[in-house]
Amino acid sequence: MKRLTYLLPLLLSLLARPAAAQVYTAADPLAHTYSIVARDPQTGDLAVAVQSHWFSVGTSVSWAEAGVGAVATQSFTNKSFGPRGLALLKSGKTAQEALDGLLRTDEGRDVRQVAIIDNQGRVATHTGSKCIDMAGHQQGAQFSVQANMMLTGTVPAAMAKAYEQNAKLPFAERVVSALEAAQAAGGDIRGRQSAALLVVRGKPGAGIWEDRAIDLRVDDAAQPLQELSRLLRLHRAYEHMNAGDLAVEKNDVPGAIREYEAAEKLFPQNLEMKYWHAISLANKQQVPQAIKLLGPIFRQDANWRTLTQRLPKVGLLTVSDAELKQILAAK
Repeated sequence: MKRLTYLLPLLLSLLARPAAAQVYTAADPLAHTYSIVARDPQTGDLAVAVQSHWFSVGTSVSWAEAGVGAVATQSFTNKSFGPRGLALLKSGKTAQEALDGLLRTDEGRDVRQVAIIDNQGRVATHTGSKCIDMAGHQQGAQFSVQANMMLTGTVPAAMAKAYEQNAKLPFAERVVSALEAAQAAGGDIRGRQSAALLVVRGKPGAGIWEDRAIDLRVDDAAQPLQELSRLLRLHRAYEHMNAGDLAVEKNDVPGAIREYEAAEKLFPQNLEMKYWHAISLANKQQVPQAIKLLGPIFRQDANWRTLTQRLPKVGLLTVSDAELKQILAAK
């Protein structure tokens, strides 16, 4: 008891002192993680993707702007590196010049991990000397992969290999393949919790709302990469849905059917995709085929039958009154 009485005041005094060596703040997200920044050599699109055992990692790590570049800021994250790094790129700095500018005045550079890619595909990466092992990065042609607090030291090499070997995949799927390789190599030593994928256009569009090609986040999940991949497949399905809607606007019924069929193949359990496929068939005077699709939909959710009644008024269902009655009677 005498020993505890002696040590307690000393311990309290130590806890009360500021930790001079701690150059990061309590507000810095502890996004120990693995990530990739990349540029699609075919389209110029830019991507940043990340996975971590940290809630909503995409809100801290991943930053990108169409026609400018992408930034991943992690470990003891300095979130300002995202917007500031993009601003430096936009001013004409190369990726390396932007990274040098960010680190020059950062007292916490030793605990930071940062990767930047510019709109020419040039990359710059920094892994601080005090990032938690296993930590490292690897650069390749128009991409950089980086990781810290990994179970093994093989994660960056595994990510780079997967990205390089999957060049035939669509750009976003190729980027996600690098994350999957990281997890297969051991991943975050703490496990997994969230993931994000951001893809922006190689050149700015007519409006800022057109600049983000893909923006997906899994903020909290037992298997975040599996969920991210599912969302990406769903995104692809809805790309076909949107193309089908555009075909409908142009009165291209065969084109609409092709697109809705493609969407349905990606997610056959999605009622909406089946529904608009059926409506397109009806508009092409293939009412019996449409009824075969609509019957199971109406059985699962009667609201689709109610919606069908409303479509002729706005010109989205162009069938005769007799055909409409047949459709509404589908079981």
